[in-house]
Amino acid sequence: MSKPAEQQEPGRQPPVDYIERTRVVYSSKGYAAYQWVCNEPMPLASTDRPMSEWRVGLVASGGIYALGQVAFHFRDDVSYREIHRDTPTEDLRITHFAYDYADARQDPNVVFPLAALRGLANEGVIGSVSERAYTFIGGIYSARKVRDTLAPALADRLAADEVDVALMVPV
Repeated sequence: MSKPAEQQEPGRQPPVDYIERTRVVYSSKGYAAYQWVCNEPMPLASTDRPMSEWRVGLVASGGIYALGQVAFHFRDDVSYREIHRDTPTEDLRITHFAYDYADARQDPNVVFPLAALRGLANEGVIGSVSERAYTFIGGIYSARKVRDTLAPALADRLAADEVDVALMVPV
């Protein structure tokens, strides 16, 4: 539940209820109800290795990119960015159209916990962090483009990186 308008922080817009907003817009124009994507459940793989031996990959949809990389576009951008595991937090940048990323700009780890994963690897909780992490901009309107282009590309990258487990961080 979002806060009533009078309780919102100054300077911040209240959250948008996209499902309700979409329903209202479609019905006001005489269209049939919007058909939300319903994905079939995917079988999850498991590993018989202990967590202390896992190579963990990171995939995040928060629009994170590294200093020197091109920022994401805002309309159906199905590209992704590779970010090396040793990239300093201060070199991470964020752009996104669908969430208030003010807090994430102060600490990118809230949407891209690369430093936390490195810490877990240093403590021996996990075996290692994959050499590359992957980010994209969530909120892609075309589910078909995600299914046919982005998801297979990321799956191929994670397989090439030989990760045991991928941490998926949506925003």
